[in-house]
Amino acid sequence: MGILLEGKKIGIAITGSFCTFENILKEIELLVKEEKAEVYTIFSEMSKNTDTRFGAADKFFANIEKITGNKPITTIVGAEPIGPNPFLDVLAIFPCTGNTMAKLANGITDTPVLMAAKAHLRNEKPLVISISTNDALGMNMKNIGELMNVKNIFFVPFGQDNHIKKPNSMIARTEMLVPVIEAALEKKQYQPVIMGPK
Repeated sequence: MGILLEGKKIGIAITGSFCTFENILKEIELLVKEEKAEVYTIFSEMSKNTDTRFGAADKFFANIEKITGNKPITTIVGAEPIGPNPFLDVLAIFPCTGNTMAKLANGITDTPVLMAAKAHLRNEKPLVISISTNDALGMNMKNIGELMNVKNIFFVPFGQDNHIKKPNSMIARTEMLVPVIEAALEKKQYQPVIMGPK
């Protein structure tokens, strides 16, 4: 058990790994209703505007706003004040696609989520990454390694989700978000980081 989350201001930055959106709703609801945290969301343009077989974008957006009671941030301009007005205690990129991870590792800031991450890190506060990428064991492995060695970045434990059909794919254990955030607030990486199948 790490730091209790009641009253903590937690940012959840959402990118376009749409297969994880159902789990995102569950974890945000847990943070708000059971952990009594204040949750603020940041949407990438893709996650805000794209309808997929996993659901309609506007319905997901409305559900998030209803659960948190806070208007989501949806622009780079809206995310920039997270730096000079350091109101977040912790920020989680949840889910973090391979595309977002690659850009973060290379200092690229061209989405609201990446701006939020950059702004938050400048305050030397914890950034939690919950990966969901089909190329974690391919082109993105180097970016995972880079980010694991950056001060104040912490990972939700992750593992291969389908080693037969998608041997390079890895996804975070999203149900572990709360203990990972608790540990990150103490500047500790929750262990183990690499986990086997559920």
